[in-house]
Amino acid sequence: MNAGNANLLNAVMLIAMSIWGYKAGGSPTALIPMGFGAILLYFTNSIREHNKTVAHIAVVLTLIILGMLAGKVLPGTIERGGGAGMYRVIAMIVTSAIALIAFIKSFIDAKKARANR
Repeated sequence: MNAGNANLLNAVMLIAMSIWGYKAGGSPTALIPMGFGAILLYFTNSIREHNKTVAHIAVVLTLIILGMLAGKVLPGTIERGGGAGMYRVIAMIVTSAIALIAFIKSFIDAKKARANR
């Protein structure tokens, strides 16, 4: 999976799971991942066009949301009893990790391509 497609998958998952979480629980903090997802969705075409600056910003945002989800949200969700909320958070963590791996792979591939010129 290339970085653009991984970013799109992550953005859509963040938005969808965030809306679902808000509708299920009513907490406005459930919409925070939606903000990140909207920004990442906006960046998708630039990432597909190999805009390095946008790709690096997207990596930082992806890393931030991954850290927030894994470090704060998931433990809190587990403490509250897990349930569907836990699966929503895990889904967002998995897609964020996939996107991060795809970005790193694309950066490595770009560096190799520059070195082979």
